[in-house]
Amino acid sequence: MQEFLAGPAGTFVFIIPMIVLFYFLMIRPQQQQMKRHKAMIEAVKRGDTVTLSNGMIGKVTRVENEEAMVEIAQGVNVRVIKTMIADVRNRTAVAANDAKA
Repeated sequence: MQEFLAGPAGTFVFIIPMIVLFYFLMIRPQQQQMKRHKAMIEAVKRGDTVTLSNGMIGKVTRVENEEAMVEIAQGVNVRVIKTMIADVRNRTAVAANDAKA
């Protein structure tokens, strides 16, 4: 058995489990995170509060194919690429002060 592990086949005995471990610890979680982010970006709609990748928080005022218009201050709208949206903080399209009276 020691002779088997000392040869070239023994190298594969250690490398193959390392590759499998690397896949499950690094590659697969990254792919799942990318899928979740893509689904979140596709679901962005007018009225959502979003956080941009540079840290700015704003409200989506218009959504196009690959761009969105985000109001970062009253009367200040910026056009951003949708992939630069880091997080959707509030998915309610109705403002809190529009509740039933």
